[in-house]
Amino acid sequence: MSVAFRPEDAQCWVHGRRRMESPRAPHPWNVTPTEAVALQKRLREQLILEPPPGLRVTRLAGADISTEKGNDTGYGGMVVLDAATLQPVSRAVATARLTFPYVPGLLSFRELPVLAAVWERLTVRPDVLIFDGQGTAHPRRVGIACHGGLLFDIPSIGCAKSLLVGTPGKLAERRGATSPITHKGEVVGMAVRTRAGVSPVYVSPGHRMDLDTAVEWVLKASPRYREPETTRHAHRLVNAFRRAGGETAELEEGSPG
Repeated sequence: MSVAFRPEDAQCWVHGRRRMESPRAPHPWNVTPTEAVALQKRLREQLILEPPPGLRVTRLAGADISTEKGNDTGYGGMVVLDAATLQPVSRAVATARLTFPYVPGLLSFRELPVLAAVWERLTVRPDVLIFDGQGTAHPRRVGIACHGGLLFDIPSIGCAKSLLVGTPGKLAERRGATSPITHKGEVVGMAVRTRAGVSPVYVSPGHRMDLDTAVEWVLKASPRYREPETTRHAHRLVNAFRRAGGETAELEEGSPG
């Protein structure tokens, strides 16, 4: 199914009335990489690595941004899915200027200002937000899923395609196989086989989340492909948005990931 971004829809999708509360950043964004590292160490102390009591998940969301070489604009998007059917129920996009350099381990300082603009435009609040990146599987245990969970005050999960730190143990080839990721003697995440015979994803809790619950929801959100449907929908959305220059685009919902 093709979903068109028509010019007359741009008001709703990009510049629409803000439906969500503006997130309050726990710090200024105009910081140096050295200052960002110090901030991460402070943010780590604020993390809650367990889900809220009685967490009931009816809506999952994915977040992503897209960029292009030579352009300092970030094209961000979030897609909220029904947790039972994994079908989209809400989505939003926005652009923002990228002011922080690309530094491994500091991705959140580059991308979260873009995603904060997207968050304000969502019409449906998700119960859990899955990031295409790290949670606690991070040198300072504060990846984008942790930082984003704190910013949006939401249970969050990091689900990455590659390792930033740590080493997983041997992993069986069957779907659902898991192996802990250890770093400096600490379990920081889990390698998870979401599809038999395919490379695993690397899951770690963000904020208001524990590792077991994070793995459970990544598997539920990945019934067919390596990546969760949250990530796949968000990725297609932001790429279509970028190709259209942040104005109008067509998103091919039915294309395989």
